[in-house]
Amino acid sequence: MKSKKVLLYLVIAFAVFYLYSRPAEAATAVKGMFDGISSGAGQLALFFSKLFA
Repeated sequence: MKSKKVLLYLVIAFAVFYLYSRPAEAATAVKGMFDGISSGAGQLALFFSKLFA
């Protein structure tokens, strides 16, 4: 359990460092992640609309 907490803190520290040192690249990464989620949700909605149509 303690190792999970340490790993979580390391991930958060890396994210903050990345945001601080390369804000443009971090913004691009976040935008790409949200675009991927949006695309996946759209495809899932299309699947269910075709399934029940």
